[in-house]
Amino acid sequence: MSTAPRRGRRGDAPPPRTGNSETEVLRGFLDYLRDSVAAKVEGAPEPAVRTAGVPSGTNLLGLLHHLTCVERWTFLGEQVTDWPATFHAAPEHTGADVVARYRTSVARANDVLDTCADLGAPVPRPRLNGPAPSVRWALTHLIEETGRHAGHADILRELIDGSTGR
Repeated sequence: MSTAPRRGRRGDAPPPRTGNSETEVLRGFLDYLRDSVAAKVEGAPEPAVRTAGVPSGTNLLGLLHHLTCVERWTFLGEQVTDWPATFHAAPEHTGADVVARYRTSVARANDVLDTCADLGAPVPRPRLNGPAPSVRWALTHLIEETGRHAGHADILRELIDGSTGR
C-alpha cells in the first residue's frame, strides 16, 4: 500500500450523453474512455509513470502504448507481431510523447470511423491475417479493451500520487 499523499480528487466525469443511434452511443462511450485513460497518464511524474506498480510489470506508459497499438491494429491495419512488447514504451519516450502518439492514433482511427455508415460492414483497413472485423465488433472490442485498461490506469495513478477521478 502506498503512503503517497492524496493530492485531492478530480471530479468524476459522468458517462457521456450521446445521441440515440447505436453508432453515437458506441463512439461516445469509446471517446469517453479514450479521454479518461489519456488523462491518467498526463502529468504523471517521471520515473513513476514508467515504473511497474504491480508484480506483472504493468505501468502507465506501457498501458497507453499498448492501447495505441490496439487502435492502430484495429482501425488502421498496422501489423503487431509481438503483443506483449506493446506493454512497454521505449525509454526515450516521455509521458507527453506517449499521450501525443495515442491522441494522434485516436484521431486517425476516428477519421476511418467517420467513413463507416454501416456498423455491420468490415472496418475499411488493409487486410491483416484474415477479413477485417465488423465496425460494430471493433467499436465494442475497443470499448472493452480501453475500459479494462482505464481501470488499471486508475489504480496505478492513485498508487503514484494519490490522484483519483476521471
